[in-house]
Formats: sequence, C-alpha cells, structure tokens
Amino acid sequence: MTTRPRQKTGPNLFTSAGLAQDAPRPLADRLRPLTLAEVVGQEQLVGPDGALTRMLDTRSLGSLIFWGPPGTGKTTVARLLAHATELEFAQLSAVFSGVGDLKKVFDEARARRETGRGTLLFVDEVHRFNRAQQDAFLPVMEDGTIVLVGATTENPSFELNAALLSRARVLVFKPLDADALESLLARAESAQGRALPLDAEARASLIRMADGDGRAVLTLAEEVWRAARSGETFDATALQEVVQRRAPIYDKSQDGHYNLISALHKSVRGSDPDAALYYLCRMLDAGEDPLYLARRVVRMAVEDIGLADPQALVIANAAKDAYDFLGSPEGELAIAQAVIYVATAPKSNATYAAFGAAMRTAKQAGSLLPPKHILNAPTRLMRQEGYGRGYEYDHAAEEAFSGQDYFPETLGRQVFYDPPERGFEREIRKRLDYWEKLRRERKG
Repeated sequence: MTTRPRQKTGPNLFTSAGLAQDAPRPLADRLRPLTLAEVVGQEQLVGPDGALTRMLDTRSLGSLIFWGPPGTGKTTVARLLAHATELEFAQLSAVFSGVGDLKKVFDEARARRETGRGTLLFVDEVHRFNRAQQDAFLPVMEDGTIVLVGATTENPSFELNAALLSRARVLVFKPLDADALESLLARAESAQGRALPLDAEARASLIRMADGDGRAVLTLAEEVWRAARSGETFDATALQEVVQRRAPIYDKSQDGHYNLISALHKSVRGSDPDAALYYLCRMLDAGEDPLYLARRVVRMAVEDIGLADPQALVIANAAKDAYDFLGSPEGELAIAQAVIYVATAPKSNATYAAFGAAMRTAKQAGSLLPPKHILNAPTRLMRQEGYGRGYEYDHAAEEAFSGQDYFPETLGRQVFYDPPERGFEREIRKRLDYWEKLRRERKG
C-alpha cells in the first residue's frame, strides 16, 4: 500500500463521480496511489523490472494470486491493474459471497464481454472459498470471461485448488519495511500540511506498531493527530497510551521471530510444557499470526513425535481448524492445548529420519524398476515378459504376510524406519521384528 496527496480536480479514480470530494474519508483511503509506480515496498512487483511492470509493458495480463499480509497493497494494486489495462473492475469478498454472487458476477462479465469490454474480478480472501466454489472460476478463467486477481494471506499451495493455481500466477507481497512505512508517514504529513507530533523514539515506535502494514501506519498517524493538543508532542510512552497499542516485542521478520519460534520448538522437543506455553504466549502477545504458530505445532507433531503418538498430528490439525473457526482470542486456547499435548507426548524422530534417508536413496537410485513380480500385467506381452509372475497375495498367505521382497532387485532390501521403544512405536517395533522373523523363516 502507498499514498500521495490527492488532486482537488476531477473525480476520484476509485469512487463514483457523484461522491463529494470533501466527504470525510480515512487517511489511508484518501492517500491511495494513482499509479503502480507510486506503490512503495513492493519493488519486486512494480519496480522498473518488476513482474507486474513487465506484464503491463507487453499489455498482457493473466490471472493472478496475490499472497501477502494485510496492508501491503493487494487491493490497491488490483484496482490499478484494472485501470492500466482498461478492464472493468469488479470486487468480491469470499467471506461474504456465495455461489449466487459468483454467478451474478460471471453473468455480468459475459454481458460486458459481448460489448467488447473485459473484466478484472478481484476476490479478497479467496482462500475462504471452498473447493467447489474455487472450481467455479475455472471455466470463466479459461474462456477469458474474467481475469481473476485473488488475494490471500494464507499460503496458496495449501489453501487453493491445484487446478486454480495452474491457471494463475502467484505473486508475493512483502510486509512493508521501516523505510517504506516512513515514506508513507512523510506523504501523510505532506498531505496534512503538518508534522506528526512525535519525538524520534515515538515515531520509530509507531512504525514498529504498524508491523509492516501500510494501512495500519496511516490509521495510527490519524489517531495521533486527533489526540494531540496544540503544541503537544508525544514520547513513546504517551504514544502507547494514546493509541492503546504497543510495539511488538520483536520484529516478526527478523531475529526475534526466529529466536522465539526456535525456543518454542525446542521446549516442545524437550518435553517442557511450561516453557513451551511461555514462548507461545510471548509470540502471541507480540502479535504473531496464530495460524503461523498452529502450522509450526503441526510440524512439531510430525517431526518430533511422529508415530510415537499418532494422535499428536490429529490434535495439532484440529487446533489449527479450531482457530480458523473461532478466531482470536478464543481460538488461541486451542493452540495452547495442542502445544501442551505435543510437549507432553512421547518423542520420536524416527519418521523424520526415515523420510530423509528414503529420499536420499530414492534420488541416488534414479529410475530403478520395481521387481517384476509386483507389477501388474494387463497385456499378453507384459505377461510374457514376466510381469506379475510369482506374486503372492498377502491376504491369502498365513497371517496375511507373504514376506516377499518389494525393493528393486539391484538395490536390495533397505531399512529406513527404525522406531524406538517409546509410545505407540513400541507396538510398531514389535510388529516389524515379528515380520522380519517371519521373512527369514519363509526365505530359509
């Protein structure tokens, strides 16, 4: 997101012509940019060699997914793209829209297309649409009825259909750094015709409070101007009291973020639920995205617990879903519950180690064929070549275990998974040892 002082002549680019120019509007809205070149903090997209700049140079715009945190300019850039390519701008929010709304927008776009006008459909929070709703976009994207620009704060790889992603390019919006936020404050001061009544420390604190969000920094600045009496200047402590917000304890994109998430992960691995809760609360209090923390707990469940307690992954995933359903602050308790569970669960990295070892071997083995006796033989030629010959159906074998070899013949048997004598993996260990005993007996 970015800003510049608005011209007093001519209708607002993004409002109806009948809207009064002097109608009260938030500072962030009044200072929206008029061109892509004015957008700050996203040089990788709108700079001289940016991805969007190159698209516009060729006058070709395909469907896009904008992925990034709030207040980084996703909506603004979508509007500017529509203007630059002379497409009609239509907007939906997946939070408030359903199938009926999609159908209406698609019908309007088709009618518009018949008159020679294209449509850029901007969908905010596109990841909120379910799989079937996401599929509804595919035909209108393919036939050119719409150019879709979807915005999401969640990783598209996890939240969007593969079919939708295959038809759209993902562009990443970065949180605004301190220089970009300072640039927005300078433009706001120019537009207001007065400086922010903050000392240097308070100004730096306000930038930290915005936490990479351009809209937030302008909203905070507006609150400061409203609160300041004539001749008054706020220090950092007074600023916190005025805006009822404090700067994050750490910069989420810098060392503090990585230090605390590392401390949380290692506390869980070390089976210390109290320390784990402490670091979880430190990060939540600092404004960390709870869904990020929930995803990290899922990672802990598969990396440090695995099959020692198969319920750990179930509970970690349930906590993520519970937060997604409840939001803050109620949903944070579900994450805390999952942290306690994974911290007190029996620990094992056997799955993690087995996967790594198997991946290394798979890369080294290249294109080795499986043994012919476990391959299907749907044609006469394949049967003549020995495909499927000698295969033993395990369910027909004694104890439903044939003891056959399944690795490529030139590779030989490999052992990747070595479960410890802990938790549920104690039972898995017994099964593996028993099957190995049967395998030796039946081969002997």
